[in-house]
Amino acid sequence: MGFQRRRLLRILSFAFGSTMILSRTELGFAAQSVTPPKPSSPPAGAEVGHGLAKDAAIEKVMGIGGLFFRAKDPAILGRWYQEHLGIALTPASYGDPVWEQEAGPTVFSPFPETSKYFGDAQKMWMVNFRVRDLDKMATQLQAAGIAVKIDPQTYPNGRFARLQDPEGNPIELWQPAKPVKDM
Repeated sequence: MGFQRRRLLRILSFAFGSTMILSRTELGFAAQSVTPPKPSSPPAGAEVGHGLAKDAAIEKVMGIGGLFFRAKDPAILGRWYQEHLGIALTPASYGDPVWEQEAGPTVFSPFPETSKYFGDAQKMWMVNFRVRDLDKMATQLQAAGIAVKIDPQTYPNGRFARLQDPEGNPIELWQPAKPVKDM
């Protein structure tokens, strides 16, 4: 467990800087029991939407800083993503480059646990990658022996294709209808 924690802390320090990493005590893990604070009522007369006062400004995240998931063989699976989709793995040192995604729309959408959208009911997540040229990416993957199913329909928001990584995790490729810079 100690090795995994150190690795996670190293990854987080790449993403957020070392000053953002808190110790177990600071995170409250040392406490025997943690009682969550009771939600307070909004001021009288305040309109409420999604649990926040209408006029309250909230701090928002800037984007996804990492995607962490379990794998039967992390080294092999990581190389597969690097070789076939061009995603750089976690840097070995602070001076090494990290994968940077291009700015653009990102959908964050929990699905019902009974959804068939991901395929295998045992898979709890699916990643959707934006691509510039879906046909070119599909051809590249198929040339490497990877099965890709292109949805024949073009939707108002673009085109899609499906594939699986070597461990059966679902991947969706999305070519936006408009170039990202125009969105």
